Amino acid sequence: MPLTQMLLDAVVSRSFVKTAQLMIDEDGSVKDSASSELRRSRDQVRVLEQKLYQLMDKLLGQEKNETSTLEMCIVNGRCCIKVMTDRSTIFDGLLLSSGSRAGSILEPIAAVPLNDELQRARALVIKAEEEVLSKLADKMLAEIDDIQNLLQIIIRLDVITARAKYSLAYDGTFPDIYMPNHIGGEPSDSLSQGATTSSASSHPSRRNWKLYMPKSYHPLLLKRHLEDLHNAKKDVVDATAEIRRNLLGKHIEGNDGDARLASMKLRVSELEKNYPVPVDLMITENTNVLVITGPNTGGKTISLKTVGLASLMTKTGLYVLASEPVKIPWFDGIYADIGDEQSLTQSLSTFSGHLRQIGAIRSQSTHKSLVLLDEVGAGTNPLEGAALGMSILESFAETGSFLTIATTHHGELKMLKYRNDAFENACVEFDELSLKPTYKILWGVPGRSNAINIAERLGLNFVIVDGARKLLGTANAEINEVIVDMERFKQSFQEHLQEAEHYLMLSKELRESLLVAKKKIADHAVKLKNRKTRAVLDSASVARSLLRSKLLQQQLQFRESSEVESEKGRVVSSRQSAEDLEQSKSCDISPGGRSLSSEASKAAGVGG
Repeated sequence: MPLTQMLLDAVVSRSFVKTAQLMIDEDGSVKDSASSELRRSRDQVRVLEQKLYQLMDKLLGQEKNETSTLEMCIVNGRCCIKVMTDRSTIFDGLLLSSGSRAGSILEPIAAVPLNDELQRARALVIKAEEEVLSKLADKMLAEIDDIQNLLQIIIRLDVITARAKYSLAYDGTFPDIYMPNHIGGEPSDSLSQGATTSSASSHPSRRNWKLYMPKSYHPLLLKRHLEDLHNAKKDVVDATAEIRRNLLGKHIEGNDGDARLASMKLRVSELEKNYPVPVDLMITENTNVLVITGPNTGGKTISLKTVGLASLMTKTGLYVLASEPVKIPWFDGIYADIGDEQSLTQSLSTFSGHLRQIGAIRSQSTHKSLVLLDEVGAGTNPLEGAALGMSILESFAETGSFLTIATTHHGELKMLKYRNDAFENACVEFDELSLKPTYKILWGVPGRSNAINIAERLGLNFVIVDGARKLLGTANAEINEVIVDMERFKQSFQEHLQEAEHYLMLSKELRESLLVAKKKIADHAVKLKNRKTRAVLDSASVARSLLRSKLLQQQLQFRESSEVESEKGRVVSSRQSAEDLEQSKSCDISPGGRSLSSEASKAAGVGG
C-alpha cells in the first residue's frame, strides 16, 4: 500500500510531457521541429557545410600527386587544410599555424567567406535553441512542484529497487524484527511481515534468542570475494577465446597460453574453495553483554562490524546476509567504538580517544540501543585498562544498552560471566597446528592466550619459552588447561550437534520419502480399485448387452413362430369353412326334400 499510495500521489502533466516530446529529442537535443527559425538556421548550416566540403574536395583534388600530403581538418569550427610538407600549394590561403612535425594549417582564401557565413549560421542555431529552451523552461516553471515531487518519487522507487536487487543478488534472508522491549518473538511483537515463519521459535533448539544470525557474512568481504571470482572466471573465458582465435588464425603460441589458462583455472578453483567463512551469531535473551576474546586477525572486529551492518541493513529495508531464520531487534541507535581514535589536532592519544568516544556512547545510548566496543580497555597499563574495561562493561550491562558486544585481550574480562548472569563469553577459534585462526566463534568459552605456545612452535629458544611459562605462573597455566578442555568439549559438542542435525535432516528426508511412498501406494491402491470397478462395470455392461441381444432374438423368433401358427390356423379355418359350405350346398339339394343343414345342426347340437 505505501508504494501504491506513492504512485497515486504522482501528478504528471500530460500537456507538458507532450510539449517536451515535440521539442526535445531522446538524446536531449532540440528537435528541428521545435521552431521554424531553428529549422531554417539548421538547414542553412547544412547547406554551407556541404558547399565547404565540395570546395575542399576540389582543392585537394587539384593537389593530387606522388608527394601530396594534404588533408582537410576543422579548426575552431572552420574548414582548413593541413599541409605536412614545406612545399608551396597552388591555392592561396591564410596560415593559421605551422610546425616542422605537426605541419601547417591553412585556411583557403576561397573558403573564408563560407566559413564566416557558417559561423554566423551556427550562432543563429544556438540563439534559436536557447529561445526554444527558454519557452520550455517557462512552461516547466508552472509545473515545477509536481515535477520535483515526481523526481523524489522516482528516487525513492529507485532506492527500493536497488535494495531488492542487492538482497536477491547476495541471496539475503528476510529478517524477523522485534522491538527490544519484547523478547518473546510473538507475531504481535514483530515488525516484519511473515514473522511467524522465521521467528526464533521455529529453530529446533526452542530457545529464545535476543539476536540470531546463523552463518552471517560481512557484506564487503562477500562482495570482494564474489567480484574476485567473477573477474577470475572472466579471465578464463577471455583466455580461452584468445587461444581459440589463435588456433583459427594459425598463430601458435606454444605452451605459454595453455599454462596461463591452467593457472587461471587454478585460481578460479581456489576462490571457489576458499569461500569467506561465515560467523554464527547467536545471543540468548538473558545476555546483555557479550565479551569476545581471542588472538589478533582472528575475526573479532569483523564479527562486531557484521552485527552492526546487519542491524543497519535491517533498518534500511535490506535483507541480511545470513542463513534462515534471522532474528534482529529494532535498535533505536547503533553506537560503535571501532578503530584508532587518535587525533593530533585535538591532542588525543589512542586511549584518550577511546575514552571520549565511550563516554559519548554511554551518555547517548538507551535500553534499546546496540553498542559495539572494540578492544575495550586497550591503550594503557594492562591492569588499569582491565579494571576500567570491567567497570565500563558492567555499567552498560546494568543500565547502558539493550545489547553490548565487546572485544578484548584482557583475561580479567572473561571472569565477568561468573560474577554476573548478564554476561556471556565467546572466543575466536585458533588452530595451533597451522598457527592460523579458523575465523569461527566458540560460544560460552573464554579465549586463552596462545602467545607462548605459538612462540614454542615457531622455534623460539626453549630457555626463553620455559622462562616465560614460569613468569606467567602455574595458576594461569592451569586456567589455560581448563580453557583447552572447554574448547575441546565445545568442539566435540559442536561436532556431535552437527552430526545430530545431519541425522535429523536425513530422518526428515526419509520421513518425507516414506510419506510420499505411502501416498503413492494409497494412490496406486485407489487406482487398482477403480480399475477393477471399471472392469467389472464394463463386463456387466457387455453381459447386459449380450443378454438384451439374446432376448431380442428370442422375442423375434417367438413372434415369427406365432405369426406362422396364426397363419396356419387361418388357412385351416378357411379351408374348413369352405368344406362346410360345400356340405351345406349338397344337403340342400338331396332327395326326399329334407334339409341337410338342419340335420347337420341337430347332429352338432347332440355332439355338443
